[in-house]
Amino acid sequence: MRIDYRSVFPAAIGAMAGLEEAVRTSTLEPELLELVKLRASQLNGCGYCVDMHTKDATAIGVDPQRLHLAVAWREAPCYSERERAALAWCEALTLLPGSDVPDDLYAEVRGQFDEAEVVALTLAVVAINGWNRFAVGLRSPVGSYQRPDGHG
Repeated sequence: MRIDYRSVFPAAIGAMAGLEEAVRTSTLEPELLELVKLRASQLNGCGYCVDMHTKDATAIGVDPQRLHLAVAWREAPCYSERERAALAWCEALTLLPGSDVPDDLYAEVRGQFDEAEVVALTLAVVAINGWNRFAVGLRSPVGSYQRPDGHG
């Protein structure tokens, strides 16, 4: 690890935890959120967060096949229309310079999520992209994540 950012600047972790808490209190399903976090982490090449969200998703009962196929979700039949919209939204926001977040994607997302859920989903993507940047930039050790409940 380059810097133990959790200990040298706890206010950053507090700010990020605030984002996470806002998302957690939304009506978005925990399984959907883990898939979004996993997919953004894959796109960002964040091994630490891929490990974390694979462990967290497994702990809440996400089918392992759905985790393995997240990288190719467009081809996989195991995702609902709601999950597909969320994953597409996640990709567009994570790859923002190249995506321009098209109107047809927004319409697809609005067809699956109410306005508050779109904001919460957007915030979830903002948060995981922030965490990815901490973990990649400051070199969080890949494979070192331990769930608070001691599993994984």
